[in-house]
Amino acid sequence: MKLSARNQLKGKIIEVQKGQTTSHVRIDVGGAVVTAAITNESVDELGLAAGQEAYAIIKASDVMVATD
Repeated sequence: MKLSARNQLKGKIIEVQKGQTTSHVRIDVGGAVVTAAITNESVDELGLAAGQEAYAIIKASDVMVATD
């Protein structure tokens, strides 16, 4: 699979929490956790489960940065 997105973070799924229509997939990418909100249908089609390796692919037109 080839993608134009440059922000591809490989990690391990630590949790898949299904809601009524949307799932939250938490991926540990080297100690930081990225959470993706995707459809339940996508979770089922991809066969996503805790312990599985996966990529968090980030494609955004804006990235905000903040400090304390």
